[in-house]
Amino acid sequence: MIKINPFLEKGTPINKSFENWKQLYPKAYNKATTSPYTKVRIILMNGTEFEANWFSHQFSRHCTNEDLRREIAIIRRREQQQQKKLAALKPIDESVLETTISYEQLAIDLTAILAKHVKDKYVKKALDFALLEDFDHLYRFSNLLYMDENKDGKKLVGGYTEITPGRPTISEHRYAADDIKRYCLSKNADLFTKLTTHIITAAEQQTMNFYMNIGQTYHNDLGRKLFSEVAMIEEQHVSQYGSLLDTTCTWLECLVMHEYTECYLYYSCYEDESDEYIKQIWYAHYLDEVCHLQKAADLLKKYEGKDYKDLFPTGAEFPELLKFGQNKEYIRNILKTTVHNTGCMEEYTNINDLKDDYVFFKYNKKINGNDKDVASHQVIDKFIKKYKQDYRYEDSPNPVKELQCRNEDNVSVGRVKTK
Repeated sequence: MIKINPFLEKGTPINKSFENWKQLYPKAYNKATTSPYTKVRIILMNGTEFEANWFSHQFSRHCTNEDLRREIAIIRRREQQQQKKLAALKPIDESVLETTISYEQLAIDLTAILAKHVKDKYVKKALDFALLEDFDHLYRFSNLLYMDENKDGKKLVGGYTEITPGRPTISEHRYAADDIKRYCLSKNADLFTKLTTHIITAAEQQTMNFYMNIGQTYHNDLGRKLFSEVAMIEEQHVSQYGSLLDTTCTWLECLVMHEYTECYLYYSCYEDESDEYIKQIWYAHYLDEVCHLQKAADLLKKYEGKDYKDLFPTGAEFPELLKFGQNKEYIRNILKTTVHNTGCMEEYTNINDLKDDYVFFKYNKKINGNDKDVASHQVIDKFIKKYKQDYRYEDSPNPVKELQCRNEDNVSVGRVKTK
């Protein structure tokens, strides 16, 4: 396998990479024939560009050097163009809920893939924990999709991802303090672990932003309520994953890591892509990011006197590339063994091991109020009343016995003590 070090690649100079309006409005994909994983790659890179831009704005707002602010503004402008181009790949005829299914499939399979390969056991726990919650979101939204649009979620996920309950969304509402975890020191973490924390933070943040901004535009009250509820959980996930990032890095060190992450992801997408038209977009953006990365390294050297190699003590060659594929058995195992877990300060604990007066129980009860008022439960309850059983796509019954019933929604797993 050829090893790629983006610091040594020849990219597209920034001032030669800017595109006109025609170039920034590419041909959208065909929602009926395009691979589900092409769709999730587009969402992933859209979110990665948003994170890069949001970070760059925050950097600029905390920087006193006008020359440096101008340098990062130039990079940011091109990355804004990249984001607009990726966003335009979504076809006009794809509904909000169809797009939402792709968002949740991305959250599930990306999280599972990272969890299967990351070396840091603590980071893996964080991934496995949130995985079950996104898994449940896919189930809730798929029921709404069938009820409101008569569309089959299985077709949208291509049969790659099962659609069945995870940790019930009603059980996911935790006190904010329990979502803050220990940050990972870069000097102690391997490169793939560092990439993992950056990738998953950007991906979950994109989902949070999408639901926050699109939810209130949904055409009925139940859908609006469901988007609002799930958006709250996505904020919890962003808090969790963001807290894993190394808080001791300087702004310029973070800039280098952001640009490296973009290089890694664009090259991964290029190698993994099945659509030749979109494959070329991935490669063109990769070449853009190579120059962004090298500029960031130059700025690190100029303003902090640091060599980028110090951030990559074992070398800057890409680790194993990110490749999408089904993760059914892995998810089933995590669901079976950790569905009753909740957050407990920096750790994850089975709710049966918590004290009766722990803040999780108080907060969850306060937020949910009457179970019948909780949107994630209402969707399934309404679906069952209409169709006699919930919508699922399973290769075999749910591995958690309490979640196998199809004519009654479980609101206790991961929320109510069983002993």
